[in-house]
Amino acid sequence: MPTSLIYPRILLTGGTGQVGWELLRSLKKLGEVWAPTRSEFDLSNPESLRNTIKNYKPSLIVNSAAYTAVDRAESESELVYIINAKAPKVLAEEARKLDVLLVHFSTDYVFDGKKYLPYTEEDEPNPINIYGKSKLDGELAIQECHNKYLILRTAWVYSNRSNNFYTAMTRLLKERETLDVVADQMGTPTSAHSLASASTEIIQKTNDHLLSNSFRPEIINTVASGSATWFDFANQIADRMNSLALKCQLSPIPTSDYPTAAKRPLNSRLNNQKLKSRYKIEMPDWKVALDECINSGQ
Repeated sequence: MPTSLIYPRILLTGGTGQVGWELLRSLKKLGEVWAPTRSEFDLSNPESLRNTIKNYKPSLIVNSAAYTAVDRAESESELVYIINAKAPKVLAEEARKLDVLLVHFSTDYVFDGKKYLPYTEEDEPNPINIYGKSKLDGELAIQECHNKYLILRTAWVYSNRSNNFYTAMTRLLKERETLDVVADQMGTPTSAHSLASASTEIIQKTNDHLLSNSFRPEIINTVASGSATWFDFANQIADRMNSLALKCQLSPIPTSDYPTAAKRPLNSRLNNQKLKSRYKIEMPDWKVALDECINSGQ
């Protein structure tokens, strides 16, 4: 079967987001991709999605859309749960009716951050903020509704698009003389470009598993290799901006000195051994991916 015909009709949600924008490009090698606008496919109105899915009859559904404003989520919990939990449930129910694969993106924030080592897919989730709780509910809803799913947990996603830590740092480093950055939260900066590339490869290999009857629904940690603190991440960005003769002085601070509406896990590291062993995919080191992001403008 030609690669381009693996999934003739791919429904991609969140096509204008930083991950969705990259997926819209990488998924095209697997089939025709439709990334409807919010007015065409409104996750805040989950029941309205059913007829759209029924009429389009996708051969694959990829859900990269989510409510991701972590702090604002604390005061908008009803909307957060609709988009992050109820909508994925509807997607799973409709995917089950069509007997097609659902690929859903989740987060490191399903964990409380108290573990010393990186989290595996088998570790018990225990989210500590509304965003994390809603994403976990979405995971559970999918698992209860459908037997053809992949849940890709990722973390600290960034790109040159949208609002994220990378774009904030590149702006603030030019504007400020001093900048305090949290240095006691650990995670793995993961570029949207490398995440989309790996996800597309996972989906392609999953088709082989389906054809050989070796498919199993599962959660897969999909993050860059290595780990860092936010302070480390900021320093690496600053190092790569030396040509701008930056005068900004970065200072490490504890989480307690940077209060936010939502609590953050101190350890957001995810173990991606399953990605390597089962799917034979090696994500790039996060510093290498950062170089690629800066050099390519992705």
